[in-house]
Amino acid sequence: MSTIITREIEYTANDGKQLIGFFAAPSTKHPVAGILVGPEWWGRNEYVVQRAKELAEQGYATLAIDMYGDKQTTENATEAYDLMMETFAEPNTLLNRANAALATLAAQPEVDPERLAAVGFCFGGKIALELARAGAPIHVAASFHGTLQTNNPAKAGVVKADVLVCHGADDSMVSLDDVEQIRKELEDAQVSHEILVLEHAKHGFTNPKSDERAKNAGVDLAYNAEAEHKSFAALDALLKKRLA
Repeated sequence: MSTIITREIEYTANDGKQLIGFFAAPSTKHPVAGILVGPEWWGRNEYVVQRAKELAEQGYATLAIDMYGDKQTTENATEAYDLMMETFAEPNTLLNRANAALATLAAQPEVDPERLAAVGFCFGGKIALELARAGAPIHVAASFHGTLQTNNPAKAGVVKADVLVCHGADDSMVSLDDVEQIRKELEDAQVSHEILVLEHAKHGFTNPKSDERAKNAGVDLAYNAEAEHKSFAALDALLKKRLA
Protein backbone atom coordinates (compact mmCIF):
# COMPACT_ATOMS: atom_id res chain seq x y z
CA MET A 1 0.00 0.00 0.00
CA SER A 2 1.12 3.53 -0.77
CA THR A 3 1.65 6.22 1.83
CA ILE A 4 -1.07 8.77 1.15
CA ILE A 5 -1.63 12.49 1.53
CA THR A 6 -5.10 13.92 2.19
CA ARG A 7 -6.76 17.32 2.17
CA GLU A 8 -10.17 18.91 1.90
CA ILE A 9 -10.89 21.00 -1.20
CA GLU A 10 -13.58 23.65 -1.46
CA TYR A 11 -15.15 24.18 -4.87
CA THR A 12 -18.31 25.72 -6.30
CA ALA A 13 -20.86 24.18 -8.67
CA ASN A 14 -22.57 26.11 -11.46
CA ASP A 15 -25.66 26.51 -9.30
CA GLY A 16 -23.59 28.38 -6.72
CA LYS A 17 -23.55 25.57 -4.17
CA GLN A 18 -20.38 25.57 -2.07
CA LEU A 19 -19.02 22.04 -1.87
CA ILE A 20 -16.19 20.43 0.10
CA GLY A 21 -14.58 17.33 -1.36
CA PHE A 22 -12.15 15.01 0.42
CA PHE A 23 -8.99 14.42 -1.61
CA ALA A 24 -6.55 11.57 -1.13
CA ALA A 25 -3.56 10.55 -3.24
CA PRO A 26 -0.43 8.46 -3.00
CA SER A 27 2.68 10.34 -1.94
CA THR A 28 4.42 10.43 -5.32
CA LYS A 29 6.17 12.96 -7.55
CA HIS A 30 4.40 11.71 -10.66
CA PRO A 31 0.74 12.41 -11.54
CA VAL A 32 -1.51 9.37 -11.23
CA ALA A 33 -4.96 8.38 -12.46
CA GLY A 34 -7.83 10.14 -10.70
CA ILE A 35 -11.07 8.63 -9.42
CA LEU A 36 -14.23 10.43 -8.28
CA VAL A 37 -15.92 8.57 -5.43
CA GLY A 38 -19.66 9.20 -5.21
CA PRO A 39 -21.41 8.85 -1.83
CA GLU A 40 -24.53 7.03 -0.76
CA TRP A 41 -27.54 9.24 -0.14
CA TRP A 42 -26.33 9.75 3.45
CA GLY A 43 -23.85 12.34 2.16
CA ARG A 44 -20.07 12.78 2.29
CA ASN A 45 -19.60 10.71 5.38
CA GLU A 46 -16.88 8.49 6.86
CA TYR A 47 -17.74 5.61 4.52
CA VAL A 48 -17.08 7.42 1.24
CA VAL A 49 -13.97 9.05 2.74
CA GLN A 50 -12.67 5.61 3.74
CA ARG A 51 -13.27 4.26 0.23
CA ALA A 52 -11.38 7.25 -1.19
CA LYS A 53 -8.46 6.53 1.14
CA GLU A 54 -8.41 2.85 0.17
CA LEU A 55 -8.25 3.67 -3.53
CA ALA A 56 -5.46 6.17 -2.82
CA GLU A 57 -3.52 3.44 -1.03
CA GLN A 58 -3.85 1.41 -4.23
CA GLY A 59 -2.17 4.18 -6.20
CA TYR A 60 -5.02 6.41 -7.41
CA ALA A 61 -5.77 10.04 -6.61
CA THR A 62 -9.35 10.31 -5.38
CA LEU A 63 -11.99 12.89 -4.55
CA ALA A 64 -14.93 11.91 -2.34
CA ILE A 65 -17.77 14.08 -3.62
CA ASP A 66 -19.87 16.45 -1.56
CA MET A 67 -23.24 16.64 -3.35
CA TYR A 68 -25.21 18.54 -0.69
CA GLY A 69 -22.83 21.31 0.36
CA ASP A 70 -20.76 21.90 3.52
CA LYS A 71 -20.12 18.14 3.84
CA GLN A 72 -23.72 17.68 4.96
CA THR A 73 -24.60 14.18 6.13
CA THR A 74 -27.50 12.48 7.86
CA GLU A 75 -28.37 9.14 9.43
CA ASN A 76 -32.10 9.69 8.87
CA ALA A 77 -33.51 8.01 5.75
CA THR A 78 -36.20 10.66 5.22
CA GLU A 79 -33.63 13.45 5.41
CA ALA A 80 -31.31 11.55 3.09
CA TYR A 81 -34.12 11.14 0.57
CA ASP A 82 -34.97 14.84 0.75
CA LEU A 83 -31.33 15.87 0.30
CA MET A 84 -30.93 13.57 -2.67
CA MET A 85 -34.16 14.76 -4.27
CA GLU A 86 -32.93 18.35 -4.10
CA THR A 87 -30.28 17.37 -6.65
CA PHE A 88 -33.07 16.18 -8.98
CA ALA A 89 -35.27 19.27 -8.62
CA GLU A 90 -33.63 20.99 -11.57
CA PRO A 91 -32.63 18.98 -14.66
CA ASN A 92 -28.90 19.76 -14.49
CA THR A 93 -28.14 20.00 -10.77
CA LEU A 94 -26.74 16.49 -10.34
CA LEU A 95 -24.51 16.70 -13.41
CA ASN A 96 -23.42 20.25 -12.65
CA ARG A 97 -22.24 19.27 -9.18
CA ALA A 98 -20.66 16.05 -10.42
CA ASN A 99 -18.86 17.84 -13.24
CA ALA A 100 -17.61 20.49 -10.81
CA ALA A 101 -16.12 17.69 -8.72
CA LEU A 102 -14.58 16.04 -11.78
CA ALA A 103 -12.98 19.32 -12.90
CA THR A 104 -11.67 19.89 -9.37
CA LEU A 105 -10.14 16.42 -9.28
CA ALA A 106 -8.56 16.82 -12.73
CA ALA A 107 -7.01 20.14 -11.72
CA GLN A 108 -5.03 18.74 -8.78
CA PRO A 109 -1.27 18.52 -9.37
CA GLU A 110 -1.22 14.87 -8.26
CA VAL A 111 -3.70 13.91 -11.00
CA ASP A 112 -3.17 12.93 -14.62
CA PRO A 113 -6.26 14.55 -16.21
CA GLU A 114 -6.10 12.13 -19.14
CA ARG A 115 -6.79 9.16 -16.84
CA LEU A 116 -10.03 9.67 -14.94
CA ALA A 117 -12.78 7.41 -13.58
CA ALA A 118 -15.92 7.67 -11.44
CA VAL A 119 -17.17 5.08 -8.98
CA GLY A 120 -20.12 5.39 -6.64
CA PHE A 121 -22.30 3.70 -4.10
CA CYS A 122 -26.13 3.89 -4.06
CA PHE A 123 -26.83 7.53 -5.05
CA GLY A 124 -23.15 7.76 -6.00
CA GLY A 125 -23.62 4.93 -8.47
CA LYS A 126 -26.19 7.05 -10.28
CA ILE A 127 -23.71 9.94 -10.30
CA ALA A 128 -21.04 7.79 -11.96
CA LEU A 129 -23.49 6.43 -14.53
CA GLU A 130 -24.95 9.85 -15.36
CA LEU A 131 -21.45 11.25 -15.92
CA ALA A 132 -20.79 8.41 -18.35
CA ARG A 133 -24.12 8.88 -20.13
CA ALA A 134 -23.34 12.58 -20.58
CA GLY A 135 -20.02 11.82 -22.24
CA ALA A 136 -17.77 12.96 -19.40
CA PRO A 137 -14.03 12.36 -20.04
CA ILE A 138 -13.82 9.28 -17.85
CA HIS A 139 -12.49 5.86 -18.76
CA VAL A 140 -14.42 3.90 -16.13
CA ALA A 141 -17.87 4.38 -14.56
CA ALA A 142 -18.68 1.91 -11.80
CA SER A 143 -21.91 1.60 -9.81
CA PHE A 144 -22.25 -0.41 -6.59
CA HIS A 145 -25.86 -1.00 -5.50
CA GLY A 146 -26.62 2.15 -7.45
CA THR A 147 -29.77 3.70 -8.86
CA LEU A 148 -29.95 2.56 -12.49
CA GLN A 149 -32.98 4.33 -13.94
CA THR A 150 -32.36 7.46 -15.99
CA ASN A 151 -34.05 10.14 -18.04
CA ASN A 152 -30.93 10.41 -20.20
CA PRO A 153 -30.11 6.97 -21.61
CA ALA A 154 -26.71 6.34 -23.14
CA LYS A 155 -26.34 7.07 -26.82
CA ALA A 156 -23.95 5.42 -29.24
CA GLY A 157 -20.75 7.37 -29.65
CA VAL A 158 -21.27 9.55 -26.58
CA VAL A 159 -20.12 7.33 -23.70
CA LYS A 160 -16.34 7.23 -23.32
CA ALA A 161 -16.26 4.97 -20.28
CA ASP A 162 -16.31 1.24 -19.77
CA VAL A 163 -19.24 0.64 -17.39
CA LEU A 164 -19.36 -1.72 -14.41
CA VAL A 165 -22.67 -2.33 -12.62
CA CYS A 166 -22.63 -4.37 -9.40
CA HIS A 167 -26.12 -5.17 -8.13
CA GLY A 168 -27.48 -7.32 -5.33
CA ALA A 169 -29.91 -10.01 -6.47
CA ASP A 170 -32.03 -9.42 -3.35
CA ASP A 171 -32.05 -5.60 -3.62
CA SER A 172 -35.60 -4.44 -2.86
CA MET A 173 -34.84 -0.80 -3.75
CA VAL A 174 -33.52 -1.29 -7.30
CA SER A 175 -35.26 -4.01 -9.29
CA LEU A 176 -33.87 -6.72 -11.54
CA ASP A 177 -36.03 -5.14 -14.26
CA ASP A 178 -33.89 -2.02 -13.84
CA VAL A 179 -30.80 -4.18 -14.30
CA GLU A 180 -32.15 -5.62 -17.53
CA GLN A 181 -33.10 -2.14 -18.70
CA ILE A 182 -29.59 -0.78 -18.24
CA ARG A 183 -28.16 -3.90 -19.86
CA LYS A 184 -30.28 -3.20 -22.93
CA GLU A 185 -29.43 0.51 -22.78
CA LEU A 186 -25.69 -0.17 -22.78
CA GLU A 187 -25.94 -2.83 -25.47
CA ASP A 188 -28.00 -0.57 -27.73
CA ALA A 189 -25.47 2.25 -27.24
CA GLN A 190 -22.59 -0.17 -27.93
CA VAL A 191 -20.95 0.60 -24.58
CA SER A 192 -18.38 -1.83 -23.22
CA HIS A 193 -19.87 -3.05 -19.95
CA GLU A 194 -19.97 -5.71 -17.25
CA ILE A 195 -23.00 -6.33 -15.05
CA LEU A 196 -22.63 -8.45 -11.92
CA VAL A 197 -25.79 -9.65 -10.17
CA LEU A 198 -24.57 -10.88 -6.80
CA GLU A 199 -26.45 -13.66 -5.03
CA HIS A 200 -27.94 -13.12 -1.57
CA ALA A 201 -26.94 -9.44 -1.63
CA LYS A 202 -29.23 -6.55 -0.70
CA HIS A 203 -28.95 -2.81 -1.20
CA GLY A 204 -25.88 -1.39 0.56
CA PHE A 205 -23.96 -4.67 0.34
CA THR A 206 -20.52 -2.97 0.31
CA ASN A 207 -21.07 -0.97 3.50
CA PRO A 208 -20.33 -2.68 6.85
CA LYS A 209 -22.73 -0.21 8.52
CA SER A 210 -25.69 -1.38 6.43
CA ASP A 211 -26.99 -3.89 8.99
CA GLU A 212 -26.97 -1.27 11.73
CA ARG A 213 -28.62 1.26 9.43
CA ALA A 214 -31.31 -1.25 8.48
CA LYS A 215 -32.33 -1.40 12.14
CA ASN A 216 -31.97 2.29 12.95
CA ALA A 217 -33.29 3.85 9.75
CA GLY A 218 -35.86 1.24 8.72
CA VAL A 219 -34.31 0.73 5.28
CA ASP A 220 -33.89 -2.70 3.65
CA LEU A 221 -30.07 -2.79 3.67
CA ALA A 222 -27.54 -5.51 4.46
CA TYR A 223 -23.79 -5.92 4.29
CA ASN A 224 -22.47 -8.91 2.32
CA ALA A 225 -18.71 -9.49 2.49
CA GLU A 226 -18.63 -11.95 -0.40
CA ALA A 227 -20.54 -9.61 -2.71
CA GLU A 228 -18.29 -6.75 -1.63
CA HIS A 229 -15.18 -8.79 -2.44
CA LYS A 230 -16.44 -9.92 -5.85
CA SER A 231 -17.53 -6.45 -6.90
CA PHE A 232 -14.29 -4.78 -5.81
CA ALA A 233 -12.26 -7.45 -7.60
CA ALA A 234 -14.15 -6.60 -10.78
CA LEU A 235 -13.49 -2.89 -10.20
CA ASP A 236 -9.80 -3.48 -9.57
CA ALA A 237 -9.45 -5.42 -12.85
CA LEU A 238 -11.27 -2.74 -14.83
CA LEU A 239 -9.28 0.14 -13.34
CA LYS A 240 -6.01 -1.63 -14.10
CA LYS A 241 -7.18 -2.27 -17.66
CA ARG A 242 -8.40 1.25 -18.47
CA LEU A 243 -6.25 3.53 -16.28
CA ALA A 244 -2.86 1.88 -16.75
